[in-house]
Amino acid sequence: MSWGDVWGGRGFRWLYGTRLTSQFADGLMQVGLAAYVLAPENEATAGKVAVAFAVMLLPYSVLGPFAGVLIDRWRRRQILVYTPLVRAVCVLGMAWLISALDDSDVYLVAALVVLGVNRFFLSALSASLPHVVQARDLLLANTVSVTSGTVAAFVGAGAGFAVQKAGTTGPFLMAAVLYVVASFVARALPKDGLGPDPDGRQRETVRNVVTGMVEGARHLARRKPAALALGAIATYRFLYGIWLLMTLLLYRHHFPSGFDGIAVITLVSGAGYLLGAVITPWAARRFGKEAWISAMLLAASVALLGLAVPLREPLYVAGGFALGVAAQGIKVCVDTILQESVEDAFRGRVFAAYDMFFNATFVAAACVGAFTLPPDGRSEPVLAFLVVAYAAAAITYRALARRHPAPTP
Repeated sequence: MSWGDVWGGRGFRWLYGTRLTSQFADGLMQVGLAAYVLAPENEATAGKVAVAFAVMLLPYSVLGPFAGVLIDRWRRRQILVYTPLVRAVCVLGMAWLISALDDSDVYLVAALVVLGVNRFFLSALSASLPHVVQARDLLLANTVSVTSGTVAAFVGAGAGFAVQKAGTTGPFLMAAVLYVVASFVARALPKDGLGPDPDGRQRETVRNVVTGMVEGARHLARRKPAALALGAIATYRFLYGIWLLMTLLLYRHHFPSGFDGIAVITLVSGAGYLLGAVITPWAARRFGKEAWISAMLLAASVALLGLAVPLREPLYVAGGFALGVAAQGIKVCVDTILQESVEDAFRGRVFAAYDMFFNATFVAAACVGAFTLPPDGRSEPVLAFLVVAYAAAAITYRALARRHPAPTP
């Protein structure tokens, strides 16, 4: 396993470039949304933020499995070419709605399409990766790709914070341009080079979507390591969602730095993601991917207990850094377990289910937070719950993973 072997593949380089460009645009777009939702003139309560999450993410959680079947039927290169163009059009529409109509309800429809199509795009990227690198290089390729994409999103968010000060629509306009660039980068990939592998079923498409969903669920049920990995990251995402909602409310109503403080904790969390990427390949090879996932869940528990519970802003930011390390360590390992455990004909459906869990658990977390968090977000009992829940998840996953170890390529 070497970086030279991974980078030497032309297909990997173009796939990598598509991811970086698109996720940088994602960061710009998400900051534009956050700046509008959390603007002083908009009263940001836990309930309103939860509704925004639900409107933008829950519908795709329902449609995700259907998208996964199509990823396993359509040429994935074409998905990578055309979905950024759809997002560019929707982002421009969102910018117009916000600037011209100032309609906080209608713009969410455009946001729904952008974020839904984005998950479709990211699922296709993950399902395509085994076609451009060898199996023995998947862990390193995932580490570099996923981490670089996440860092690109954080850098894009940082750029978005700067641009939005000059105008509300600035981040959206820049994102639209970059989505178009991502589409052109994807055109350099061979049309049939990213799968799915020919199996005589590519023409069935929507007519057999439900059948394909059932087949994908059965395939995943037979791959216990993959199913357990999905469960682990869904649990992390749920608990992280509660923490994130608390963070937005604390910076909106409690911490003195306000919206600028959100920029700081976003960049610090991004640094945590980067460190998680640096240490995960070595740690996963040394201790095993399942053991590292358990360790990261436990690290999240310890970090929140020691850093975030005092609810002092500097310590809270440090806790965000630790959660970033844990999030990236878990994601790289889960991505690799899925790619190693799942056959190519089912990867699109499994990664779409992966994204569905991401979105559905996040919406569930927002709903729980809306009912349990006070208006200013300050709640020591909720933080205590997160500490205990992360520790319990670490112990449970470790026990189950020992009974169903992931395959070694």
